[in-house]
Amino acid sequence: MRAEQVTAVEAEHGEGPVWWPAWGGLRYVDMLAGDVLTLREDDGSVSRTHVGRVAAALRPRVGGGAVLALERSFALASRDDLADVRSLGEVWADPAVRFNDGGCDPDGRFYCGSMAYDATPGAASLYRLAPGAEEGTPEVVLDGVTVSNGLGFSADGSLAYYNDTTTGRTDVFAYDRGAGLRARRPFAVFEDGAGLPDGLCVDAEGGVWVALWGGSRVRRYAPDGTLDGVVDVPASQVSACTFGGPELDTLYVTTSRTGLPVGAEPAAGAVFAVRPGVRGLPALPYTG
Repeated sequence: MRAEQVTAVEAEHGEGPVWWPAWGGLRYVDMLAGDVLTLREDDGSVSRTHVGRVAAALRPRVGGGAVLALERSFALASRDDLADVRSLGEVWADPAVRFNDGGCDPDGRFYCGSMAYDATPGAASLYRLAPGAEEGTPEVVLDGVTVSNGLGFSADGSLAYYNDTTTGRTDVFAYDRGAGLRARRPFAVFEDGAGLPDGLCVDAEGGVWVALWGGSRVRRYAPDGTLDGVVDVPASQVSACTFGGPELDTLYVTTSRTGLPVGAEPAAGAVFAVRPGVRGLPALPYTG
């Protein structure tokens, strides 16, 4: 399969796509520009909203608006147009570390992991923001991380898939509300030259789709961890993926051009899409 370009090169570092009908289509971030971009379903236009120095990740709130991770803080917006983004205060003070990627669990809590700007090994963590605790200190649920990426849950909510990118593998946790993430084990290991695991999403049949940074592709892994599908992308730095469209049957793929030589990979930074023959799962919203 091959993904086709569906936007112009709108982002320097496109990441974190999420489909939510109330937003009019697909939202993703131009992370290091601090912008949220909206690709509208109705006319294919792309608009941009500045939310901070860094826009790492966002998810919808059940009552409207969004929960976001900015450079070093979580934030809330009550409006779908993100005109009232309010930071909840710094989670840490170190300016060498920023938030990177995140998502919600089936119980409506928002997770976002971090990374050092220079990817210092072990300098990052995975944090969880629980509804009702917005003004408190978010909980660290995993530490000793290097580049936190790609949290996605199975349809029944019992499994969570996660990438610490520099490990070169996707891991899976058992999940329940009380215990949270536990019993971590390797799910898929990527061979040399395949690229590094970045963002991911899970489809309705239990397949796990992993964006491969430096690999020019997205791979699908069956629930037992075997490789059973590949989507080629005409850009090397494939950063994340999600299902969208009215039937959740389109896989959207974000890409980045950060660090590339001037003039290289003219499509890098665009969004790509493909219909792979399976459907995705609706985005899990934040209940706060």
